[in-house]
Amino acid sequence: MLSLNYFLVLSGVLFSIGTAGVFLRRNLISILLSIEIMLNAVNLTFVAFGRALGSADGQIIVFFVMTVAAAEAAVGLAIVISLFRHRESLNPDSFVTLKW
Repeated sequence: MLSLNYFLVLSGVLFSIGTAGVFLRRNLISILLSIEIMLNAVNLTFVAFGRALGSADGQIIVFFVMTVAAAEAAVGLAIVISLFRHRESLNPDSFVTLKW
């Protein structure tokens, strides 16, 4: 049986990978995927603590986080598509101003 520490270490590694992806990537879609990895790491932590404490509160919170993540993905992709149509680039350095 796995202890809480294994899940927390895995969650920390996933969150670190997501953070590195946000800071090192030069593509908006890759940055959005890295944010999703970070949200999944937090979800893993919630589920692990819920399991360790013997309550379903962690799973309930994960349900709401997944709902917000789905909305974030939909709105984020819509913004990325709109930016690509106007600038024809997904490099974040080209979006220094919000003027069209």
